[in-house]
Amino acid sequence: MGKVVFLYRSLAYRNAAADILRKARKLPLGAERSAARRYARALRDLARTEAWLEGRVAREPRTAQRMGSAASG
Repeated sequence: MGKVVFLYRSLAYRNAAADILRKARKLPLGAERSAARRYARALRDLARTEAWLEGRVAREPRTAQRMGSAASG
């Protein structure tokens, strides 16, 4: 059941971010458009963070990637 709740919540954040970005594109350049874009970016980041907290996304830390490539080269 937890996976289903996670999926719906994550999709809701991503869909809300996409809707806000679509609306922001229609706005003229200015503060309101910038604020809408920041809000959409925050929702997208929240969906990614929740995925990470739930253990759905396995990423290697960037420092480990750099150290591995430096050691091999």
